Amino acid sequence: MVAKRVVYSRQASRTLARIPTNESKRIIAKIEQYAGDPSSQAKNVVKLQGRPGYRLRVGDWRVIFDEDDKVLDVEKIASRGNVY
Repeated sequence: MVAKRVVYSRQASRTLARIPTNESKRIIAKIEQYAGDPSSQAKNVVKLQGRPGYRLRVGDWRVIFDEDDKVLDVEKIASRGNVY
């Protein structure tokens, strides 16, 4: 299986730049892990209700993304209380 290419929105990139480095590295690692092997994060990924896309849980952080066959498009990264 070929890993999907990960594309970050401007908002997601800004969030990663603002949060502590250890947190951003952990979030990026989980996103890349999911892009390479979606089944590895199956328990942490849920399809969103009421709108298109998916949610990846990384500790107290949530990553909102959409995907197709080749690209994983990270739309938003926020703390769990502020993401929805």
